[in-house]
Amino acid sequence: MNWWRRWVPTREQMLASRWLRWLAPWLGHPALWHWSRRGVALGVALGVFFGLLIPLAQIPVAAAAAIVLRANLPAAAASTLITNPVTFGPLYVAAYHLGSWATGDTTRPAVATGPAPTDLSLWERIARLGKPVIVGLSIMAVGAGATTYVLIDLAWRWRVLARRRAKTRARDRALP
Repeated sequence: MNWWRRWVPTREQMLASRWLRWLAPWLGHPALWHWSRRGVALGVALGVFFGLLIPLAQIPVAAAAAIVLRANLPAAAASTLITNPVTFGPLYVAAYHLGSWATGDTTRPAVATGPAPTDLSLWERIARLGKPVIVGLSIMAVGAGATTYVLIDLAWRWRVLARRRAKTRARDRALP
């Protein structure tokens, strides 16, 4: 946890930024910066969800959702990096296969032979990926987000219980 906190900017550092100063009324809420079980689990789940679901502007969308739901903002922003240049290709191939299986669509996506057309809107470009990719990404986003929330919540609870048990054992050994 200390390693993580070293790399995450503090609330004061973010509010001092001239680019983020206008967001001070929303970024000032203490729940957005508190490292609690619920806040971190929800923040990571939101980041993973939006990191998988949308290809662009993942961090601002995850941050906005974290602000609305009072989740841990740094965890939400950092966990969107589940999709990065290394994981992007394999995730989209897996999403295509999952979506093909879920929809029963076995057609292959059209392969572009030249540069991508630039006159298309973002939604038209996404639609050209095909229904299987969109369905697969949706399934992966919901599943990974929910799984992440549950795993972090359980791991956090286990760690707290383990610490309590260790303190109880140490206190019992110290008694005559």
